[in-house]
Amino acid sequence: MTDRLNIPSGGPFEDVYGYCRAVRKGNQVHVAGTCAQEPNIDGCDTYQQSVSALEIIAQALEQAGSSPADVVRTITYVTDITEVDMVARAHFEMFGDVRPASTLVQVSALIDPRLTVEIEAYAVLDD
Repeated sequence: MTDRLNIPSGGPFEDVYGYCRAVRKGNQVHVAGTCAQEPNIDGCDTYQQSVSALEIIAQALEQAGSSPADVVRTITYVTDITEVDMVARAHFEMFGDVRPASTLVQVSALIDPRLTVEIEAYAVLDD
């Protein structure tokens, strides 16, 4: 493996903004802020959107040779802090045994007004 591995999402905004879904550098994996993807947006609540985002994160981690078990930190952005229980439920389902350091903050908006949650993840692999 080279020293740096870029893992694209395939989304059109990557080429506009100049980023990729995740980057593995050495034993670290950084997964960019990740939101639900269709068909998990319209008609989906914050729990369902959280599950979708976390599934995308898990796929990126796998492509980097990692897994949710290696995650040491998450940052979650929500547009409505009163929906924290829905986010917490999805987060616990993926990370309940891992217990990464986590931050959750309310933001005024995400890139698409239909989105209610965005999640970042950082993993460290054993040497």
